[in-house]
Amino acid sequence: MPIVNRVADLQPDIQAWRRDIHENPELLYDVHRTASFVAARLKEFGCDEIVTGLGKTGVVGVIKGKKPAGEGDVKVIGLRADMDALPIQEATNLPYASKTPGKMHACGHDGHTAMLLGAARYLAETRNFAGTAVVIFQPAEEGGAGARAMIQDGLMDRFGIEQVYGMHNGPGIPIGSFAIRSGPIMAATDEVNISIEGLGGHAARPHKCIDSVMVGAQLITALQSVVARSVDPLDSAVISICEFHAGNARNVIPQTAELRGTVRTLMPEVRQLVEKRIGEVVAGIAQVTGAKITLNYQRGYPVTVNHGAQTQFATRIAREVAGEANVHEMPPLMGGEDFSYMLESRPGAFIFCGNGDSAGLHHPAYNFNDEAIVYGTSYFIKIVENAMAA
Repeated sequence: MPIVNRVADLQPDIQAWRRDIHENPELLYDVHRTASFVAARLKEFGCDEIVTGLGKTGVVGVIKGKKPAGEGDVKVIGLRADMDALPIQEATNLPYASKTPGKMHACGHDGHTAMLLGAARYLAETRNFAGTAVVIFQPAEEGGAGARAMIQDGLMDRFGIEQVYGMHNGPGIPIGSFAIRSGPIMAATDEVNISIEGLGGHAARPHKCIDSVMVGAQLITALQSVVARSVDPLDSAVISICEFHAGNARNVIPQTAELRGTVRTLMPEVRQLVEKRIGEVVAGIAQVTGAKITLNYQRGYPVTVNHGAQTQFATRIAREVAGEANVHEMPPLMGGEDFSYMLESRPGAFIFCGNGDSAGLHHPAYNFNDEAIVYGTSYFIKIVENAMAA
């Protein structure tokens, strides 16, 4: 089954919606214009129920099929798209580039939202399924845990969602192709914040000081030993210290230093081990150097784990849309995704849809490729129609 013919007809409309959203990026939970745009489209499509303000600014549309689901069948499928942009200055020079300085859709959430709107329009027109499709438009994926906020507001229970499916565009994956894997597909993302208090003084008298810069350097080096010597080489973990703030003069040993970084893991037990070892390394360096070191370790998004049966199903649907040769099993990525909360709450799967040879995600020159629209929209539609066949 190739792309849905009706979706090809709808492509210009979906593209127009995408570009409108792209021109007007909004951050985190402050997606009021985008949410209003989505709700207005869902009303035009004739959704049976539209709920706004879920998880602060999330939008949900309910579309009922022509027939009720049979006994033992899946009755309610959730499809999710994210709406928020990033605090990045756009550098595409496109005619529909961001109108808001310092904000842009650099991750393709404009495309995700538009594709799900396209699927909602088609499903509301045809209703060729038995059960209920719930289209979920989520705020604050980019660090705000909007998926968790919607779940805490009753998303899964209120709408009776039994399975949930999400999608992300993939730069470097050819247009018309999909990539997916069972099990961990994206990493847990934790934050490391370290404050060092040494003893400042003159750069010519280091023996009278506790050098916070040297302590910080030792910490950065020692933390790499956690991955190299504490984590099984067949498992995955990343510790990256990406900020080091200390001092403001070349001849003064600073009293304090700040380190900030991220930890990525793919297994709960590795996540626990790395957190424990980081605390032990910090305590050891403090004892050796005499500095006072405070560690603030904050857990972020959990591992995104695709469920086995639903991944098999999603793979089959992707092959129907794109062809057997264009659906690939991918290695896990060390980036994070808050769809992980939805997959903790309900079985489902997360898939990548090819964005072609574009700039990478979170890059100022990135742009969602409108040629991907027909594939992603068709995938969403076929998930519903096949999981809840009339």
